[in-house]
Amino acid sequence: MLKRYQVLIPLWLEEYIQHLVEVYDLSFSEILRAEICCSVLMCVPGLYPEYEKDFNLEEIFKKIRGNQRNKIEIEELHKILSRIYFEARKAAEYRLAKEKKGKKK
Repeated sequence: MLKRYQVLIPLWLEEYIQHLVEVYDLSFSEILRAEICCSVLMCVPGLYPEYEKDFNLEEIFKKIRGNQRNKIEIEELHKILSRIYFEARKAAEYRLAKEKKGKKK
């Protein structure tokens, strides 16, 4: 389920996101979701080194870099995004569980 939020972002960030919208032919919202999920995937293992991830963003970056010249297929991109969302949700749930557990003590 998606929920609507209004977010204020600086012009430089809007320009960057708009660039990604054009490069990947995705909506502004989809790009924001992907970027936020990538942030979760980077932050949770940094905060909780014991978190065992089944996912490596570097592999995704290599795949995208390799397809820069000949655009990545839309089906492949949606598959990648789906995996990013799934893994980010697992990481976020892990962090929430750890921090709720810590508050109870």
